[in-house]
Formats: sequence, C-alpha cells, structure tokens
Amino acid sequence: MASLSITAKTVSALEQTKTQALVILLPQRKTLHQDAKALDVQLGGTISRSIKLGDFSGKAGSQLWLPGSNNAQRVLLMGCGDPSAMTASSAKKIGEAAAKALVSCPAADAVIALHALAAKLTAADTLIEQLSLQLTLAHYQYSHTLNQRKKPARALKRVTLAAGGTCSLAKARAAVQVGAATGQGANLTRELVNLPGNICTPKYLASEARRLARTHKSLSTSVLDERKMAELGMHSLLSVGNGSEQPSQLIVMKYRGAAASNRPYCLVGKGITFDTGGISLKPGAKMDEMKFDMGGAGSVFGALHAAALMALPINIVGVIAAAENMPSGRATKPGDVFTSMSGKTIEILNTDAEGRLVLCDALTYVERFSPVEVVDIATLTGAIIVALGQEATGIFSNDDRLADSLLAAGERSHDRGWRFPIWEEYHKQLDSQFADLANIGTGGAGSITAACFLSQFAESYKWAHLDIAGTAFRGAPKGGTGRPVPLLVQYLRERAGVL
Repeated sequence: MASLSITAKTVSALEQTKTQALVILLPQRKTLHQDAKALDVQLGGTISRSIKLGDFSGKAGSQLWLPGSNNAQRVLLMGCGDPSAMTASSAKKIGEAAAKALVSCPAADAVIALHALAAKLTAADTLIEQLSLQLTLAHYQYSHTLNQRKKPARALKRVTLAAGGTCSLAKARAAVQVGAATGQGANLTRELVNLPGNICTPKYLASEARRLARTHKSLSTSVLDERKMAELGMHSLLSVGNGSEQPSQLIVMKYRGAAASNRPYCLVGKGITFDTGGISLKPGAKMDEMKFDMGGAGSVFGALHAAALMALPINIVGVIAAAENMPSGRATKPGDVFTSMSGKTIEILNTDAEGRLVLCDALTYVERFSPVEVVDIATLTGAIIVALGQEATGIFSNDDRLADSLLAAGERSHDRGWRFPIWEEYHKQLDSQFADLANIGTGGAGSITAACFLSQFAESYKWAHLDIAGTAFRGAPKGGTGRPVPLLVQYLRERAGVL
C-alpha cells in the first residue's frame, strides 16, 4: 500500500508558504480573518470576494478551489462552521471533505492551515486527529489483484498540518500521530477484508500475522493448527471447517507495551475467510460479499498495528479464529452435536450460524491469559443490519462499565455503537433437547440471541461483543470500511491512560 507522509509544523505567514496546494480552514463568517488577509492581497482579493459574493459559505465541509500564486500553486478554502462548537462529528465531516479534495487533485504536497480558527477553535486536537485520519483513509487504494488500475495512483505524497496557534506544536504532532496510526491500522484491515477468498485463506491470515510481528518488535505471533486445536477440545471451531480443503487456524498475536506482570486486554476476531453457509447454503446473490466475513479478524490486525505504531503502554492479546465454511461430504450437518473447548455441547441447527461456533472456543481459550477485559468483534448477524443499518455497531456486554467505555470511545472517535440487552429471557431461545445449547434461537432478536450464545462462554471475565455486520463493509461501492478500528483504538488508548 502506498504511504502518505503527514507531519505537523509551524507555518508563520500563509502568503509565504510554498506548496502545490494550500488549504485554508475558515470559520463561517462574512469577513475575512486577519491571518488570511495578506494571502488574499497576494491572490488579488479572490478570497474576500468569494466570501462577499456567497461563493464560499464557510459551512462545515464546504469548499472552493481558487487559482494560486507563485508560492501556493492552488488554494482550497475549506469551511469549518462554528469553530467554538467543534465536535467529533463536525471534525470528521471537515476531514473527509478536505481529504477527498486533496487526493483527487494532482498536487504532490499540501499544507493545511488552521490559523484562521485560532481565536475560537475548541478541541483542536480532535480536528487535527480527524484530518490526519481521513487523509490516511482517503489515500488508500486497492490494487492487490489489479494488473490495470481502475483509477490513477494518488499524486499526493506529503501533507503538512499547521496548527496556527490553535494548540501547541507538541499537541498537534501527537494528534497527527494518533490519526495517522489509526488510519494505517484501518487501511490494513481494509486490505485484508478486500482480498478475495482464494487468496485470503486461514493460512494466509496466519502468514500475515507473522509478517506483522516481523514489522513490530513489540508484537509476537503463534499459530495453533487443527491437530493442536483438537488436543485442546476446540471441536466447535473445527466443526466449521469440516467441509473445506483449507485448514482452520487459531492465530494468537501478543502486543507487549507494558510490564509482563500487567494483565492484558484481549481482542477476539471472527475470521471466516469465506462463508457459503455450509450445508445451510446461502442464496447466490451477493455471496461474493462473504469474503468480507473476516472483518472482525481484520479489525484485530488493524487495532494491533495501530497500537504498535503509537507504542501504547498496555499489553494486548489478539486472538483470531480463522476458518472457511464450505459444503462437502465432510461438512457439518444440521442436527450434528459438537463439544466445545468449555465442555458445553452445541446442537448445530443451522450451519450458517458459524461465526459464534468459532468464537466460543476462542473466548474459552483466552481465559488462560487472565484478561482484564475481552472484546470480540464479528460480522455476526444480518439482523443487526435490520436494527441499525450501516451507521452503528451493535454492542453487547456483561459489564456496564465496559459497555459504557466502548460507547464513549465510539462517540469520541465518531465510530459509533449502540448497546443491546442480553437478558435471561432471550437465552431460553437457545434451549436444546439434544445438547447444552443450540447455535441459533427459535424466535426473533437474532443479534441478541447470538450474543447470548457467546456470553455463555465468557462468564469468567468482563466481556463485550461488537456485531459489525453492518459497519465493516459496504455493498456499493464494494469494499471494507476499516471499522471499528477507530473505536477499538480509542478504547485501547483510554485503557492505556493515553488521552
């Protein structure tokens, strides 16, 4: 993946700034800010005239390209609305608009100046972080399986963010690092999610985990094969891959950012690299999108990559349960019963409810790490899309403090979630005559009963489940979004005490 360099530097006089693209962030007002007047004179008054004529409103996300000068070859006016009311939502909107404009233009370098916001801007670090994040996300292009590019490669290579008195240079640099690291983590997630199932197999995920460990000294990776999983009693996980020629893998990545005596936080990802539904075969329409069913696993990769880039002072264990769900003569059948690592038996009523089958053994496995908290991430149910669409991630938890922390992290990163109940009344749907529990419920509330199933394997620690079936990818245009990496990174930063 092509990289974009983003730095924070001090820029004193805008009119003297030499760049191929100068972006001026302006508040919504009818007069030109003092810091931009000298530049306006240099440009022949085009900025002030554009404001006076109403060609540029200054509303958050509004923009106007202007011809530049000998110093700045082109100038982009970017509206920020009321800077005294800056929120994560408005910062993201501004960042997305600026990033889209810059990656679409032929400039190789750019300067983004916040000088005109200095008097009233609140949450400057939030705006700078979002600018850095959105620039990194917008710069991403998928090319792994393309011999001929559908679009030209990004011209943009370098961006300088000039805080212009809105905050200290040290604070600006810290915000840039957080945004860029989060974006790089999300882009890694997107790349893995976008790969086709014939490339991104369970073994490929294992090799990528080893590669990531070679990239970061703070990361180590180990992989459990099917023989080892069988020895541990992970027959629920193994049942999912019975019909596939691709061997299942349990991938364990350990990030060491604190003393070895510090208990870790665990992230558990569903890694179904392709989901046909198994014997309970899915409809053919849009089945190609089931390569995205390892979005939870991808987000664990992304969160760990970002944590390592930021050198977070925390210990994290990422566990990925990777399998391919295929129909064959060896495939698991509806009505089969398997014993999970926990010892609980599970009746398989529907082989397309496979994500919970791999996750339950992974959730049992992480007990050995004595985790402070465990968060699993999975494209688990279509029902969550019915409930929340593609805007929010479903959050379920057996601990109110953990749930509140994830909700707050989602708000602060504008990668939001919404909490659902896992009341005892819903658990009754999982009763089975032939096993300790069934793998699907018998009524409605499919996302809730799926979470209830998982909760029965996470009773010994604080646990939360993120159902990202609606947020991990889009169908038009098709591709991974990188969510919920921003939420996870914010959560981990707060747990590490890095705010």
